[in-house]
Amino acid sequence: MITKFFIPELNNHDVQELWFQQDGATCPTAHATIDLVKDTFGDRLISRFGPMNWPPRSSDLTPLDYFLWGYVKSLVYADKLQTLDHLEGNIRCVIANIRPQMLEKFIENWMSRLDYIRASRGSHVPEIIFKM
Repeated sequence: MITKFFIPELNNHDVQELWFQQDGATCPTAHATIDLVKDTFGDRLISRFGPMNWPPRSSDLTPLDYFLWGYVKSLVYADKLQTLDHLEGNIRCVIANIRPQMLEKFIENWMSRLDYIRASRGSHVPEIIFKM
């Protein structure tokens, strides 16, 4: 996926200012994978075994994992899925129905989290609660 889709797609964009953030899951942090991503992003890689280490279980930095994916998953699996087509249809439907206002609030909250993290000089901030 990285060599056949991700890297070619990045070639259509200016990635000189982009950072790549990846969680600590085992498959995406294999040395071969990290090397491929490092070739594209250099030191702008936040990942386990990358130039900038991924903070373990950092809910402060991963609202996609801790909010958005949980929200989507709860709706996707709301009914009994019988086939992969049913699963794919549910995913497409849920994603298509996410309101722009929800994403705006989501981004606003995430930016607020980043401000807290900057103020705490990168330490974990347990009092942050994701608000919608």
